[in-house]
Amino acid sequence: MANFDWDFQPKLDRRVVEDLFTLCFIESHEDLLVTGKTGTGKSHILQALAIKACEQEWMVRYARCVDLIDDLYAGLADGSYERRMRKWCRPSLLVIDDVGLGQLKRRDDEPTAAHMLFTLLDRRHDHATTALTSNIKLSAWGKYLGDATLAAAVLDRLAANAIRIDIDGPSYRQHLARQRAKAHGQKPRGDKAT
Repeated sequence: MANFDWDFQPKLDRRVVEDLFTLCFIESHEDLLVTGKTGTGKSHILQALAIKACEQEWMVRYARCVDLIDDLYAGLADGSYERRMRKWCRPSLLVIDDVGLGQLKRRDDEPTAAHMLFTLLDRRHDHATTALTSNIKLSAWGKYLGDATLAAAVLDRLAANAIRIDIDGPSYRQHLARQRAKAHGQKPRGDKAT
């Protein structure tokens, strides 16, 4: 987090984020849900937390949501679904990044992504911590995960035991792109001609 530009996200409560780095939320099996637009620092924060947890010798697993779901679907195809699910349930801290990014494969005769995510969170509930990031509105999770009812159950499970952080600010990557363009005497992409 030494590289995080706190001044760029002034609405983000620094005290709340820095308190996460005590890792007490892992000890107490609290979940973490970080939402906001793309480029606001959600993944940066969770990657830094994952590194800190590894340094403290916690078992950590990190994956993009689409990769986690693809792995579980592969388990359905080759008969290793339960073994794979147990591996996802095992870490003290499971980071699921980018719920809402990437295309989830839809299979009519198999469980939805929402079903798999609910099963995973349900099995981890009260004994392990799950941290998620999402750049889509929580109301859009049903459409993304393929089942509005189960997506609501996922969110309900998280609401019961999750620290919630919403980063309401601009994209840092867009800020850097504008700075690079300006340094090279170029007009930043997306800026209108004057």
